[in-house]
Amino acid sequence: MGRFAMPFEDELGESLRRTGESFRPDDSPHLVEAGLRRGRRTVRRRRTAAVTGSVVALALVGFGGAYAGGLLDSGGAGGTKGVSVAGPSKPTPLAVTGDQMVSTLKSLLPGGELTQTEGRGTESELPPVAYGVFDDGKGKGAISLGVDRIDPASVAAFKEESACQSATQDTRDSCTAETLPDGSWLKIYKGYEYPDHRAETKDWTATLVTPKGYHVDVSEWNSAAEKGAPITRPEPPLSSARLKALVTAKEWKPILAALKLSGKPADGGTPGKVEGEPGAVSVERALIKSLPLNLKVAGKGGQDGYAFVVVDDGKGASFVQINVQRNMSDVTPRGDVTTLPDATVLGLSKQAGEKGGAGVVQWTADAVGPDGFRVVISAFNSNNQASAATRAEPALTLAALKKIAIDPMWRKLK
Repeated sequence: MGRFAMPFEDELGESLRRTGESFRPDDSPHLVEAGLRRGRRTVRRRRTAAVTGSVVALALVGFGGAYAGGLLDSGGAGGTKGVSVAGPSKPTPLAVTGDQMVSTLKSLLPGGELTQTEGRGTESELPPVAYGVFDDGKGKGAISLGVDRIDPASVAAFKEESACQSATQDTRDSCTAETLPDGSWLKIYKGYEYPDHRAETKDWTATLVTPKGYHVDVSEWNSAAEKGAPITRPEPPLSSARLKALVTAKEWKPILAALKLSGKPADGGTPGKVEGEPGAVSVERALIKSLPLNLKVAGKGGQDGYAFVVVDDGKGASFVQINVQRNMSDVTPRGDVTTLPDATVLGLSKQAGEKGGAGVVQWTADAVGPDGFRVVISAFNSNNQASAATRAEPALTLAALKKIAIDPMWRKLK
């Protein structure tokens, strides 16, 4: 269950041949709330002006906003199900049920009990999912497992956008990334569910992507639920080594071979993106280009339709974020609202920060066109929204934010 002995993709066909004959379909597919939780978070993120700035979110929601589970152990641990392959040279994609996802999750965890399980298989348009609450005798912790496929041409952009950011830009405890012997990229992030620590719920994730776009993701918490549950243990149940073993386990290979690509974005965007949102690379470059010349960029990142930078004009760090969205006619800008000659509704506002940082203020320009095209940009007087203020005011004035928000270049981004 450790590192792959040979290149990951080379073993996919062999894994199918070893396991295919013992699988049989389940007639009761199980579509569950656990797998949709991330999807709803993606929608909420689109419809808010203040997105967290933490790139860890990208790893969690970039691929359709849902986790997926693995196929059963090729050695038969816990029993194996599925459909047979067509032949040794060209396997037929396997059908996988939610129950099989849960069984795989159980088989890959260390000693303990997995309860409150939920799963979804390949019968859905969304990726498969496995979820449960794990108790190793030291307290309950929720765990969610997933696999997906991305276009190989987007792997480099995915790694760049998902890379560990400067420690000043979020409230994580640690973040590490490494390239494994087979060329796969692994990131382990140990952070918190709430950046402002309103609750000490820890959220630890491990993300693996191979050179050919096979993607495995794990998230765990030190409580029995992602949100709204009391802390049950000091840390989530799986250590960094356990997380690594989980995402690199051979049991994921057969189902990865059966999955379709999430999408083929141009411009290094994230598969599963909302239709019409420009790629992360385009948004980031355009934002940097539009900044006043006196600002030095000390950090950057983002995801489709969103980018952030940390800038400094010599008076302290200032966090700036922007969302570029379509189909947002239902949003009404806040603050001092005016209608421009082209019927764009523009709102300018100054308010206290929303993420808990002491003394943090947020200045925002929010422009919504008559066709629902929206650009909303905010600047803060801190290096991230959850940290204390680093300066008296944001580095960008409202006038500068307005100029950026109504710039027609945003409509030209791909």
